[in-house]
Amino acid sequence: MPQLRFHQLLLLRNSRRPPSFPFSSSTKTTPILSLFGSTPRSVTMAAYSTVAEAPRLLFRQLFEKESSTYTYLLADVGHPDKPAVLVDPVDKTVDRDLTLVKELGLKLIYALNTHVHADHVTGTGRIKGKMPGVKSVICKSSIAKADLLVEHGDNIYFGNLFLEVRATPGHTVGCVTYVTGDGSDQPHPRMAFTGDALLIRGCGRTDFQGGSSHQLYQSVHSQIFSLPKDTLLYPAHDYKGFTVTTVGEEILHNPRLTKDEVSSEIFLFYFLFFGYWRKCCSFAL
Repeated sequence: MPQLRFHQLLLLRNSRRPPSFPFSSSTKTTPILSLFGSTPRSVTMAAYSTVAEAPRLLFRQLFEKESSTYTYLLADVGHPDKPAVLVDPVDKTVDRDLTLVKELGLKLIYALNTHVHADHVTGTGRIKGKMPGVKSVICKSSIAKADLLVEHGDNIYFGNLFLEVRATPGHTVGCVTYVTGDGSDQPHPRMAFTGDALLIRGCGRTDFQGGSSHQLYQSVHSQIFSLPKDTLLYPAHDYKGFTVTTVGEEILHNPRLTKDEVSSEIFLFYFLFFGYWRKCCSFAL
């Protein structure tokens, strides 16, 4: 509820009509950032929502605290079947995620991975065991098994909404970023699920699974920084309680990827050589 001045409260008290406040269904919900350097409990418990203007999109950001991994639930609630997808599910939180899917009356059709994870086990196997109709999805170049092997330029539809596949190798050879569709009937601003290719003020390490700092730099600049500046970016991890960023923000403030390519190469090597990463798969300031 918006704050009211004292004289406004008096007017409301003496009025016979119920108060009205400036709220509409198009009001946006903005992400909650931790003020204490840790992830908000509300995020760890799952009920987190951010949104785009397309009213048919339902979106939830879920968190697994042990590996600091984010899982994303998207659904087309304007479609009769309410088809949904999960991005980067974690094995330890599958029951929580599927309970939420059931509570919201959704039909889960795809479980997507942005890449082969090193710091946790993907939840796609458990999900398929509990919901046989769900199909697993991963990039073909990751050389991993899945029901649907996607490549750069493919679209993954759920109802009338879709995610565009953009190849963003560098952290690992098979990394992809999933971007919401471009069109009047798609969410605006657009949303991109970057995996470990781009973190908030950081990026994934590049010293295993075919990683390359040169390739990562090129991937981020050509496939992520080329999106509209108001595009919302959702990473696979965060270690400081942040939940979302934008293309415009990262272009200005990401210390790993805003330098020229030569400087970035040296900077990434320095951190990898001396072992200054926060977790086994990523590092960020």
